[in-house]
Amino acid sequence: MKIIPAIDIIGGKCVRLTKGDYKKMVTYADDPVEVAMMFESHGIQNLHVVDLDGAKSNHVINLDVLKRITDNTKLAVDFGGGVKSDYDIKNVFNAGATMVTGGSIAVKDPDTFKEWLKVYGPDKIILGADVKENKIAVSGWKETSDIEIFSFIGSFTKLSIKYVICTDIEQDGMLTGPSIDLYKELLKEFPGIRLIASGGVSSIEDVDKLAELDVWGTIIGKAFYEGRIKLEDLKEYI
Repeated sequence: MKIIPAIDIIGGKCVRLTKGDYKKMVTYADDPVEVAMMFESHGIQNLHVVDLDGAKSNHVINLDVLKRITDNTKLAVDFGGGVKSDYDIKNVFNAGATMVTGGSIAVKDPDTFKEWLKVYGPDKIILGADVKENKIAVSGWKETSDIEIFSFIGSFTKLSIKYVICTDIEQDGMLTGPSIDLYKELLKEFPGIRLIASGGVSSIEDVDKLAELDVWGTIIGKAFYEGRIKLEDLKEYI
């Protein structure tokens, strides 16, 4: 299982929200590049970068931060937030991202998302399934759709999607543990996907439980920044 730290960006800074609420923002570092370099120095190989300004604005905002991270590290970066057009996705890949995560675009403009899958291939495109009470949320989690998570993921597994990030919004930033039961159901329903768990991870015990589920990766954010999980404690996974 891959350990994937999260760097969320607002105004060029490394921040974390609680349940996606922009009013509940904590700034952890002025320079996300220094944070990324710190992760790499501990053996981390993958990084999840979210442009929260972009998610809110419906176009990529913090492209320069992504470029500086990929220029200064060898991390495999998956980037999401505001990637809504061919122009955006080209710029993100040109800035050094290894993969792009699409969530809202897959709901609101599925034809474009499907075209990206064809053009870039399933190894470069991640389906972002942000869920609230089993329904898919979009636009930086400001809106909840009527689309049920299983039908949403199922519609794209038919189109060769390989990677899925599933975030339970109710758990995000709460440090109350991940949605183990939901991930179990998803892996049972879609055994062929590489599921990346996101939201709620608060301890090494949580990481161990997710590893036992055989998820492909685990995204960890606030637990790192608040010292609940230390990189030194994750040696068996790094």
